Amino acid sequence: VEAMGIEEVITAPRAPWQNPYVERVIGSIRRECLDHVIILNERHLRSILAEYFGYYHESRTHLSLDRNSPGPRAVCPPEQGNVVAKEYLGGLHHRYSRAA
Repeated sequence: VEAMGIEEVITAPRAPWQNPYVERVIGSIRRECLDHVIILNERHLRSILAEYFGYYHESRTHLSLDRNSPGPRAVCPPEQGNVVAKEYLGGLHHRYSRAA
């Protein structure tokens, strides 16, 4: 990091307002994932977080993207094809699309 000319700034303990971006991500992970799952061990936690991050970066809608998801979605005319749900985290979250 030093070779790139980036200066390290250490935040104060118990001062979440000093790094709001990280606090927002941690809060989202807790509210949308970890508050609903019983974690058994570290391997289970890593598996749950990997699946959640896949959902977060591919299917979850984001306000900064005008309530769209980062992943591309095919545009289908209404009433064409059945609605199919893709489950994430054992059904905790879903992504809906139309089957062709």
